[in-house]
Amino acid sequence: MNEIIKKIEDAQLKASVDAFNVGDTVRVHAKIVEGNRERVQIFEGTVVKRQNGGVRETFTVRKISSGVGVEKTWPLHSPKVEKIEVIRFGKVRRAKLNYLRQRTGKAAKVKELVR
Repeated sequence: MNEIIKKIEDAQLKASVDAFNVGDTVRVHAKIVEGNRERVQIFEGTVVKRQNGGVRETFTVRKISSGVGVEKTWPLHSPKVEKIEVIRFGKVRRAKLNYLRQRTGKAAKVKELVR
């Protein structure tokens, strides 16, 4: 049974996934369907966490919009996610940045990794 599920999941994987980590500032280009029209909406923020693996892998991006924190979670291999564009590489020491939820202003920033 596991082999059958694995074959189905492997067929759903994207051929190439953009390389990004927790703490990076990214632009997620997501497809939005409105009635019979389809458009691409950009969501820019800091990657707070990446979970699971394989076809079930998800990532959460957080941004501050009009003074309110907004988090969105997407499946990494979803056809709704067109592309993930890395703007800044973050220097973090944690796998999950949940502490950013309590911080505002400059305290909510992540240091930039200089390459």
